[in-house]
Amino acid sequence: MTLLYHRLMSDARLEQFKQMAAEFPDAPMAQFSLGKAYLERRQYAEAAQALETAVRLDPAYAAAMVSLGDAYAGAGQTQKAREVLTRARDTALAQSHASLAEEIDERLSGLD
Repeated sequence: MTLLYHRLMSDARLEQFKQMAAEFPDAPMAQFSLGKAYLERRQYAEAAQALETAVRLDPAYAAAMVSLGDAYAGAGQTQKAREVLTRARDTALAQSHASLAEEIDERLSGLD
C-alpha cells in the first residue's frame, strides 16, 4: 500500500504540533494534526497514538479514522488498519461523504 504522505516535516514544525496538542489535549483537531505530522514522518506508532486520541475525542471524525488506518498499515498492523478503515467507511457513508468512502475502499483493497 502506498501512503499519500511524502514530504518530510521539519523538526520545528513537528514541535509546533506537539505544543498545540499539549495546550489543547481535548481538541480532536490538535491531536489529528499531530498524528498527521507523525504520519508524514513515517513515525507510525506515534501517529497512531495521536490519531487514536483524536478518534476517541470525536468518534465520528472520519478523516482521523482514515489517517489512523494509514498509521496502522504503515506499522504493519493490517487487521487493525482494516477494522478502523471499515469503521471510517461506514462513518463517511453515514455522513453522505461518498467520495471519501470510495477513497477508503481503495485503501482497503490495497491491504494485504
